[in-house]
Amino acid sequence: MKLGIRPERIQAGHPEQNGRHERMHRTLKQETASPPAATARAQQRAFDRFRRDYNELRPHEALDMQTPAAMYVGSSRVYPGRAQEPEYDSAFKVRRVQQQGQFRWKSERVFLGTVFEGERVGLLPCDDRYYTIYFAQFPIAWLDSRELKIVPLPKSQVSEGDEAGEEEVSPSPAPHPLNQNKVSGMSPV
Repeated sequence: MKLGIRPERIQAGHPEQNGRHERMHRTLKQETASPPAATARAQQRAFDRFRRDYNELRPHEALDMQTPAAMYVGSSRVYPGRAQEPEYDSAFKVRRVQQQGQFRWKSERVFLGTVFEGERVGLLPCDDRYYTIYFAQFPIAWLDSRELKIVPLPKSQVSEGDEAGEEEVSPSPAPHPLNQNKVSGMSPV
């Protein structure tokens, strides 16, 4: 997310929503870990063999019977040696997520998620009660500042926007959590 890549989520228990990815994992497991190798070094060798065969030797129907290596084109974007820390403008209240995935709000601890430990998040007010919580330019949840509870974003807000975060876009306020049926012309990212 620090690199501008939008995570895509699927419903729990619905691997068919990400079929190609799941199929890749099944093939990887069948060819490298059924049964697993006796040592970590041997297992790594199995993974390395698989990667070479899969990318360089085995043609893929989806690629018109070409290999991935033959079709690969490097990205024009340079991968940074170190991801930049997210910056938030003055409209945001910035909090650092502490141990156990919590941040402080009005002397209270609010649980956001352990995946954000050590990271800074920005809270953008929707009104006097609700804030949209951003990580980098991505809205991740709402904060109900009265109940001190995290409210999930509706699926439509999480998935809308540009393709896989290809462009940098400044965050804008998310729709109010109590008015989820209203359509806004604003895009959160």
